[in-house]
Amino acid sequence: MAPDLTGRVRPRPACAAPGTRRTPDRRAGLRGPLAAALLAVLLAAAGCTGQPAPTAATRPGPAAETATSGIDALFLAMMVAHTEQTLDIVGLGLDRTTDPEIRTLIAAVRATETDELATMRGWLREAGPSAMAAAERHDHSGHSDAAAGLARLRAAPPGQADRVLLDVLGAHQRIAAELARAQVQAGTSARVRDLAGRIERSRTAEVALLAKLRDR
Repeated sequence: MAPDLTGRVRPRPACAAPGTRRTPDRRAGLRGPLAAALLAVLLAAAGCTGQPAPTAATRPGPAAETATSGIDALFLAMMVAHTEQTLDIVGLGLDRTTDPEIRTLIAAVRATETDELATMRGWLREAGPSAMAAAERHDHSGHSDAAAGLARLRAAPPGQADRVLLDVLGAHQRIAAELARAQVQAGTSARVRDLAGRIERSRTAEVALLAKLRDR
């Protein structure tokens, strides 16, 4: 099953141009046109000016660290929609697959993401009515393939359902990792960046596990 990684994310500058590399760490930069486009959207929402991140002397206190800015609310809205779709996929997957290893993994995904969904909805409520309204209005179709994936999974013959599930869920979780990676680079709230870092790592690990199950 996918590890539940809980380490905190090292502080990063709030704004960064797509493709900028800070360290050799694989999380330092985004890869591919989708990831670059997502980061551009987040940066535009934040109104980034290219100013450096606050130093230890000027960094906001604990209350400000939990404040949810527009860029953080946008990420939460995007990830709430994405997580709801993940739960649709794994729910259908549990109906279609009988493979014990696959069932164990997707049951763990469902448990983890149900908790994350409750947390993100709570933070959006704390951010106020406008953030909640933005989440409800958010059109997730431009950066999600869940609808087509669910249709594929429903139509898959029994002998192919496992492989289709692994393909669909793997592609979906890869997008979640890219969304989260963009937020780690561009977000302002410490707790939202921390959650994004954990999402990026866990979804990346899940994609690797799903690939192993597919290729065994």
